[in-house]
Amino acid sequence: MMPPADGPVSNETAQSLIADLTARLLTGSSATTVLEAWCTERGFPDTDLLAERIPGPQRPLEAAQRARLSLGDGETVRHRRVRLVCGARVLSVADNWYVPARLTPAMNRSLDATRAPFGRVVHPLAPTRHTLALRGLRSPGAAPALDEALFVVQAVLATPDGVAFCEVEETYFGSVLGGAASYDDREVPHPSSNG
Repeated sequence: MMPPADGPVSNETAQSLIADLTARLLTGSSATTVLEAWCTERGFPDTDLLAERIPGPQRPLEAAQRARLSLGDGETVRHRRVRLVCGARVLSVADNWYVPARLTPAMNRSLDATRAPFGRVVHPLAPTRHTLALRGLRSPGAAPALDEALFVVQAVLATPDGVAFCEVEETYFGSVLGGAASYDDREVPHPSSNG
């Protein structure tokens, strides 16, 4: 049984929760689905997962990402950077590079105009998720702060027949584990600058 979401999280408990969450993310077909279940199981007061846009410059697509998405000449890619939040709790920051031509018009409208998480929007495509990398950002020690970056997951989403339509980089924060929630509008650091 998981410890209460609003109680203090010890370092030992944090390590156990991180291991549990990463295992779910590595085997799940959707981070959105994993996080929705996680919020409910952890007993977070508000379990409605929403995507809050983060303003700022677009992160360009690298050559390796273009290759993984099998982009044709002139094929457009969009970048969407969001905080995934349950109430006042910032669980993660996600960068999505997606190919709008491989989504339906309704999906593209939803991504442009709503706070729906990417995984919920593309769920009708029955996507598969292939993990490219999992990178820890902290050393075991004291229990993590709510705004401390814990780990990064990079993955590619594809249709069941193997057509890649999105690459994602997700950075998960200490507040995903529990403790008193906080929401901070300050600039979110990019995890690759942390080592």
